Amino acid sequence: MKREEYPRPQFVRDNWMNLNGVWEFAFDDHDRGMAEKWYQSDRTFDQQINVPFVYQTELSGINSQETHEIVWYKRRFELEADAERERVLLHFGAVDYEATVFLNGMMVGHHIGGHTPFTIDISPFIAEELLEQVLTVRVYDPRYDERIPRGKQTWDETPHSIWYTNTTGIWQTVWLERVAHTYIDTVLFTPNIDDGSVKVTVDLVNYVENQWIAYEIKLKDVVVAAGKWQIKSNFNEIIVQLNQQKVFRSAFHDSGWYWSPERPNLFDVHFKLIGEEGVLDQVDSYFGMRKIHTEKGMVYLNNKPYYQKLILDQGYWPESLMTAPSDEALKRDIELSKEMGFNGCRKHQKVEDPRFLYWADQLGFLVWGESPSAHYFSKESIDYVTNEWKEIVKRDYNHPSIVTWVPFNESWGIGEIGRDRQQQHYTQALYHLLHALDPSRLVISNDGWEMTESDIAAVHNYQHGQVAEVKKFDKYIEDIHTKSGVLSSQSANRAIYAEGFTHQGEPILLTEFGGIGYKVGEQAGWGYTTVNSEEDFVLEYERVVKEVFNSEVIFGFCYTQLYDVEQEINGLLTYDRQPKCSLDKIKEINNQYHPNMISPK
Repeated sequence: MKREEYPRPQFVRDNWMNLNGVWEFAFDDHDRGMAEKWYQSDRTFDQQINVPFVYQTELSGINSQETHEIVWYKRRFELEADAERERVLLHFGAVDYEATVFLNGMMVGHHIGGHTPFTIDISPFIAEELLEQVLTVRVYDPRYDERIPRGKQTWDETPHSIWYTNTTGIWQTVWLERVAHTYIDTVLFTPNIDDGSVKVTVDLVNYVENQWIAYEIKLKDVVVAAGKWQIKSNFNEIIVQLNQQKVFRSAFHDSGWYWSPERPNLFDVHFKLIGEEGVLDQVDSYFGMRKIHTEKGMVYLNNKPYYQKLILDQGYWPESLMTAPSDEALKRDIELSKEMGFNGCRKHQKVEDPRFLYWADQLGFLVWGESPSAHYFSKESIDYVTNEWKEIVKRDYNHPSIVTWVPFNESWGIGEIGRDRQQQHYTQALYHLLHALDPSRLVISNDGWEMTESDIAAVHNYQHGQVAEVKKFDKYIEDIHTKSGVLSSQSANRAIYAEGFTHQGEPILLTEFGGIGYKVGEQAGWGYTTVNSEEDFVLEYERVVKEVFNSEVIFGFCYTQLYDVEQEINGLLTYDRQPKCSLDKIKEINNQYHPNMISPK
């Protein structure tokens, strides 16, 4: 199986080469020094691996769960040098955790961070006398270092509780692109539905005089705006008016041209970079006219109250862990969620493949974007997490499906935030940094409890108990039905807000709950409560979810979870995405109950 689809659907060029597939591979349990030094020694690549699947997976062709903190990759490919007219960019979608890259024996790049992309201009290192180029990658993944962002990956010897098999190495697509000496580096779209415009930001590399950018914006293959402007620097910005004084393009009478889960309208954009010698670069992209904000204790989508019915999605597969086995698998998870009546997901403790976000944009599916947490607080963990978040926002800024950023979860990596002012400052700093980098989305400071500054009061509560535990269920109802109950409740013996912080009127959402365990076949595992039949599974889901809908203060939820993962058997689907019950019945429950209030009390 090979991942052959274009890996970056928000920024598409025609001239590219996919480097996925069979690479030479080796474990290295002795290299503890500088990669450059060990590169010069004789190295035996005694295995093969199917990139982008990590060695711990079945689809890699190796399927070993042994710990190897250092691994090496080698790939040969044919490429002619053209230094005078073209540049060659080498892209890695994600490499977990620290990558050092060599081309033809020379070190060409280095990246720290296991979940975000990086690009290297390899033009100066291409062997001009040879068609065959040799690409080598050293990866260091410190298995036991709890300061690095690792999310749900275990740092113990084996998976247990809520921690899964770890991932080491290249786990997203590797590819090449040819570009001109001057080329488009990034394109950002910032929609403003209140005045019907979109701000378009285009950054170039190696700007020279007498160049222009031409653009064409289409909606459903109809050109709605086009233009051309002369550029004066590497940084370029214009505002394009889309409503053009036409009321039906707004949502005044209906949904207009806006993006939503119900009507995922997308504008396709084609850019040309033009110089005196002709077209230098061409890029295809897209955006959606979408606004998210909070008001009167509710979340508003496109200036209207919007009740979010989210599902917790871990982004794991049994045969391939964090790498989807196919593009269709990413799409199918969204389709299954929508079939059950969910309008979005909280992509939990993972920076998901851009192809998932593409399908969320196309199909109409809200996404809360997270990053994997570090698990020990230190100055190093602050650097690691903050650097990855800057790269996350840069990569995913244009996706209309993403409506919320979640930089912290359940005080992981900030274990003393309840009373430690330093850790509180850290969450506040990242909250404000994300708003500074991206003014178009909501930010949650610490999903679950011990929040500081936050746009949503994101509460976790798994205390519904078994059917026979009447008193426990009554307490669950009390905790989620009134504001005083929610704000005074505790999960894991932790308060909803950290010391010195209180609820400031932000919307209250139940962002983790349920987790009902239902074992299918011979699988072993656990859930927060358990049932033993499909009928009881549906009844238990309805019992727990119904009380959320009946709450006077909760305005949206995220149910745990979409599918089983390893030892967790609390999904609505099995790990291989087989339904545990009728999806129509889950959808009927999700659609049966609606808040009967105009606004939370």
